[in-house]
Formats: sequence, structure tokens, C-alpha cells
Amino acid sequence: MVQYNFGFTDDVQRWMTSFVSGRTQQVSYNGQLSSIRPVQFGVPRRSVLGPLLFVLYTADLNKVIASHGLRLHQYADDCQVCVTTSVDDAALAVDRLAGCVADVGAWTSSSRLRLNSSKTHTGDVAGTQEPH
Repeated sequence: MVQYNFGFTDDVQRWMTSFVSGRTQQVSYNGQLSSIRPVQFGVPRRSVLGPLLFVLYTADLNKVIASHGLRLHQYADDCQVCVTTSVDDAALAVDRLAGCVADVGAWTSSSRLRLNSSKTHTGDVAGTQEPH
């Protein structure tokens, strides 16, 4: 799928696949080592490719948000959904935003991601004014 969305060659796709597959982990606790287990999901912590792979993995999120006529601002794993509206259309904008949040929740769930509810909130309404 990545090659079709982003134009990666087969060599690049194989390289990226090798970066995230065939990894194992072992935990040390109180001087005891766990058995070695395969890592089935995720990327190595603090890896150079981690942020890029996350952005590639979540690229379809922008389509979900755009389908509601809203904008996505994203930096690494921090996402903000933005809407600009007149005072007269504020109620419609709130409805669009609520529908978008529901669809984003469904998308994250189907993409094996989870919204952090302690960090998920609506911001203050700023710069709202009557159109001239």
C-alpha cells in the first residue's frame, strides 16, 4: 500500500519493511531476564525513521478530516483539527467538528491507534468576530 500512496520503489519498500520486521525484545527486571519475544507492532524507540513512519502510517487521517471540510495540523504524533467559521455558522461548525471527532475515533481504532483522552480536548474559540 505504501508504494501506491507515496511512490516508493520496491527497494525502498523492502528496506522499510526490514526495518520494522524480524525484531525481538527481552526485559530485565530485578536481575531476571524474560524470554526473548518477537515484536509484532511499532518501530524502535527513538529511531531516526520513527517520526517519518508514523506520518506515513497516519497519512489517511488527513483525508478523514478533510472529508468534513476541516484542516489538520500535525507535528509528529501531535494533531490538531481546525475549523474557521463566521459567528452565524458556528453551530454548523460545531456539528461538523463533532462528526469529525467521531470519524477520527473510528479511524484510530481501526488503525490500531488510541486517542489519549487526557490530551484530547477542544481549544478555546479564538478570533471569532462578525464578518464585515
